[in-house]
Amino acid sequence: MTGHIESVHLRVADAELADLRERLSRVRWPEGRTVADSSQGPTSDKLRTLVEYWRDEYDWRRCEKELNDLGQFRTTIAGLDIDFLHIRSPEPDAVPLLMTHGWPGSVLEFRKVIGPLSDPVAHGGHTRDAFHLVVPTLPGFGFSAKPARTGWDLRRIADAWIVLMDRLGYHRWAAQGGDLGCGVTDEIARRAPAGLIGMHLNFAMFGPTPEEIADATSQERAMLGSAKYFWDNLSGYAKQQSTRPQTIGYSLADSPLGLAAWIYAMFQDTCGTPGDAEASFTLDEMLDDIMLYWLPNSAASAARLYWEMAQAGWSSPATIESPTALPTGFTMPPKEHVRKSRRWLERRYSNIVYFNELPAGGHFTALEQPDGFVRDVRATFQPLR
Repeated sequence: MTGHIESVHLRVADAELADLRERLSRVRWPEGRTVADSSQGPTSDKLRTLVEYWRDEYDWRRCEKELNDLGQFRTTIAGLDIDFLHIRSPEPDAVPLLMTHGWPGSVLEFRKVIGPLSDPVAHGGHTRDAFHLVVPTLPGFGFSAKPARTGWDLRRIADAWIVLMDRLGYHRWAAQGGDLGCGVTDEIARRAPAGLIGMHLNFAMFGPTPEEIADATSQERAMLGSAKYFWDNLSGYAKQQSTRPQTIGYSLADSPLGLAAWIYAMFQDTCGTPGDAEASFTLDEMLDDIMLYWLPNSAASAARLYWEMAQAGWSSPATIESPTALPTGFTMPPKEHVRKSRRWLERRYSNIVYFNELPAGGHFTALEQPDGFVRDVRATFQPLR
């Protein structure tokens, strides 16, 4: 039915969980290694600990209950079923806020900020800081449907999210995004839907120009060095998923260890404690996210979004030639490998209403630094309410 929204109660079959445990009980580990550190990828000792916990102690039903308690819904947009969390604030004047995750993230990236953002009074805040939250799962990710045809790139997702907010009856709303969610949010801003009042980003999807590189300050040179290290040493996943997502998809669909290593590497390499994922995330937090790729068998379809972006020739809509005029707030964590300076941002976003560099944290800002994330989101939208 056009415009229909249904409540979703997630209940994974016991047989699927038993199958996972059986697969984890007969992992075939690669033999030998030539380095003791993670310079070639996650080390076997870290992954053995993760896998043993996953097999023997991890409780999916706990995570499943958390998702169900938050409020899961489904609607069909452009022929594709989209799952989303919808958390209504108890405050009647709350501002609707659309939040979009990235890869290899999920809606669970926001689990620590949902309460403070939607019910600030219960978390030491004020009624004026309240948001109604809409947190959709990207197409092909989690339990959202997998596109059967090409074309579901960031632009098409942005169009779908605008439809979603209208379908929910939100005619004045804000948007937030990081990683690929930043790209989707940028595309929404480009479309300038009538009700969009502003956006907050904790990532920026553009590269400095040759002139900006040549004119870089010492702080910007450090940013350039960090970004070069990332693209030279840590970005193999992006090349693979942009060119041959189906090839890696077979391994990710068949092997829980392969999937865990593929995603764990990103937690390890991009967190606020580089090389030590466990210092930034609990095993449960990482495995909950991995399960949202394993259970719905969505690793290949999620990887395919990178291929879609490459096919579409996507580049950030925030350009020096046509800067984004929407009121925008930024949060930049210090361990984000491809962070941007305010000077670079101001040339592409002409109406920056808030900018903050956090004292700690990496790429998964809402999960790693929830207090700072909440503060910055509130500060961005307070003058726009």
